[in-house]
Amino acid sequence: MPKASRTFENLDEDKRKRVLDASMEEFAEHGFHQASVNRIVDRLGIAKGSIFKYFGTKEGLFRYVFERGVEVFGRRLRAVREATADADFFARLRAALMAGVEFIEAHPAVYRIYLKMLFQERFPLRETILAEVRAHSARYLTPMVEDAMRGGRLRPDLDVPAAVFVLDAVLDRFLQARAVEFMDAGLGLAGTDRAGLERAADACLAVLRAGLAGMGNGPAARNESQSTTATNAADVAENGQDGAC
Repeated sequence: MPKASRTFENLDEDKRKRVLDASMEEFAEHGFHQASVNRIVDRLGIAKGSIFKYFGTKEGLFRYVFERGVEVFGRRLRAVREATADADFFARLRAALMAGVEFIEAHPAVYRIYLKMLFQERFPLRETILAEVRAHSARYLTPMVEDAMRGGRLRPDLDVPAAVFVLDAVLDRFLQARAVEFMDAGLGLAGTDRAGLERAADACLAVLRAGLAGMGNGPAARNESQSTTATNAADVAENGQDGAC
């Protein structure tokens, strides 16, 4: 995570929080290029030079604010992963998904910044930061998938990177649909209550369960298919012989 100056770190917690909250709201509302340090300091009632003393540049401020939000989210998800270590894989995934919903509802400005960065190209270090976000997700999901495969809760023939890619895409898209109404493709996530969210989560997870825990098209599936085909062929041959008699 980018470092702030010692001067900023030496501020009391309430003052640090006020600076970060005001900065986060500014970036969430206006993006990076249209965000104004003047508006931030006016809201805080501090000198403009203080922001540069704390973070060096506007870009330094942006990166510190956003990555602090990512860090908070990461801590929450790791706590969920540890708390559900002995649970079914899809129960663990559900808990992570609902933790994500709770995070974006508790920290809407952080998520609005993420959405702006995702859909607008003009952000500093956009590719680097988004790649880091996806890497965080992969590091979170990969051991969960591997543990479930070893425990027989997922198919042993899964391609782990492909499974992680699909899971990350579904989780990310679910949160987008919750936050942005036009991103909802009929699940009714935007504006629904907790019960509605849980029903939608269960529906999505049922589809994933069928693909990841079912037979699918991997080597095990092909072997099963070949065995079934051979059995069916033998039955046809036997029935044919019986008919000839």
